[in-house]
Amino acid sequence: MVSTRAFLVAALATVAYGAPAAPCKPEPSPPKPTTTTYVLPSTGGDNLVAPASGLVLKRIAIGHGIQNYSCEAIPSAVPSAKGALAVLYDITPLYPGGAPKALDTRAKFDALSSNTLWTKAIPLNLANPAAAVAGAVLPSKQYGALAQPWKAPRNLDFQGLPPIKFLGHHYFDADGSPTFDLSEAGLKASVKKTGEANQPANADKGPIGTGAVKWLLLEDNGKGLSNGIKAVYRVITAGGGGDACAKAGDGLHSVPYTAQYWFYG
Repeated sequence: MVSTRAFLVAALATVAYGAPAAPCKPEPSPPKPTTTTYVLPSTGGDNLVAPASGLVLKRIAIGHGIQNYSCEAIPSAVPSAKGALAVLYDITPLYPGGAPKALDTRAKFDALSSNTLWTKAIPLNLANPAAAVAGAVLPSKQYGALAQPWKAPRNLDFQGLPPIKFLGHHYFDADGSPTFDLSEAGLKASVKKTGEANQPANADKGPIGTGAVKWLLLEDNGKGLSNGIKAVYRVITAGGGGDACAKAGDGLHSVPYTAQYWFYG
């Protein structure tokens, strides 16, 4: 007589070894790597020459600060450019098609220049702190920076976007060379202007209405001070145009501005 215990053992064995195995789920395919094609902005008219063969994009930054000018003794003279001071923020991850939290259109990406200029305080130590307030409309003489213009590094924050990381500083050195110190990326550029293009007719004129500065191509000046960068494009400019000397008066004046800077090396 077969015991109930033996019958159960046999039944379990049939389930374990005689039943067909459940089909295996296929392993998910690893995500395919994505590559982003970065396209320099176009003015819609005469454009800057394309980057030299072999150069690759290193970073895209928003520069936010002031353009400096000098009016000589004659008040009606055209202002002379006397350099710039700006804090640089890394917007490379926001380029459409890039990181998961990238902006979904190029128009939104390019709008970062105007949005920064109008809604974010100038991130510099200005002689008149009221001039640093976002969108402040004051005489251009009021926007001058202190001898120590740099504040402690901070990220740039916009609602709905990941923090835009501090990248470095833009200034003109003692020899008058435009300099970009991308300290957070270990990159540096000491450059000279080798090309320019008129800004688009609809470019943002800035809070005091002096117009947007031109687009520029700046290339290594051969002084041996650059590190990892050979060319810089200044594009998507907002504000920064020199105030008429008859209005600004003699001496120095400064104008708030923003721009995209594309770094190649």
